[in-house]
Amino acid sequence: MLEFGFVRYLIAYANRHAFSYVPPEVLAQRKERKALNQLERKGVAKPNVPYLCRVCGRKFYTNEKLINHFRQIHESEQRKRLTQIESARGKRRVNLVAKYSMKMDKYRNAAREILTPKVGYGLADELKRAGFWVRAVLDKPQAADVALRNHIVDMMDKRLIDCVVLVSDDSDFVRVLKEARERGLRTVVVGDVNDGALKRTADASFSWQEILMGKAKKEAVSVVERWKDRDVLKRLEWTYDPETERELCFSDVLSEGSDVEDVFSGNEDGNVQQEDAAPWWKLEPGTVTMNSFSHSRK
Repeated sequence: MLEFGFVRYLIAYANRHAFSYVPPEVLAQRKERKALNQLERKGVAKPNVPYLCRVCGRKFYTNEKLINHFRQIHESEQRKRLTQIESARGKRRVNLVAKYSMKMDKYRNAAREILTPKVGYGLADELKRAGFWVRAVLDKPQAADVALRNHIVDMMDKRLIDCVVLVSDDSDFVRVLKEARERGLRTVVVGDVNDGALKRTADASFSWQEILMGKAKKEAVSVVERWKDRDVLKRLEWTYDPETERELCFSDVLSEGSDVEDVFSGNEDGNVQQEDAAPWWKLEPGTVTMNSFSHSRK
């Protein structure tokens, strides 16, 4: 979803059961692989194409030999690299990360195909490999949903994000999407439910099938263009605000009232100065003031 802007945060919450759960399809595949390993060990079955180590390129005719080779050599090398990086500090740490980055990525990609995760089917490792900030919560109802909602609200309060991309079909997130839209943030939902409450609330929505086919990437460009056009129209649109209009009218009345006061106080012309501001009964005979007025009757 890079088309919606620069990705700043990748966050995933789940309870421990979600990370340890293994789908039935994965269990069936593991049983088949285990049975095939036994046949290869006895020499009953042979692979048509030898097993290839994705790190060093060596070939093996049994899967178990490939696994043993990978663990004895490449897994130990990976541990050594991680130990060096963790013990280093400052510029040396940065240099080591740059030095081993390609080897470590190559190891991770190969390990996903060769090694069987000890817990679950490697969901947490896959998310971390994709760059997500992963946190496990307690096995309580709605614990992951509450933690994720609070994290999103906290980032909105700190104004760290401009667009929220939510990967879920859970209607419990409708409230946080509405709050994000009220704050002026863009909202995008990715899920399998075609007409769910989340997709009806969000500004844009996509299914996993649309993402895999590349359709979502093309539509995202047009969605962003529509958002930009809408922002331009909003800036050009005049809206009536009672408080603003009242303040403007009040300021106009104050400015007019100050002009009237200047006229009645004799200060209409700023260059005219009062010669004598003393009361008329205290003036000496023959004194004429700007504010005095006399009337004689014959």
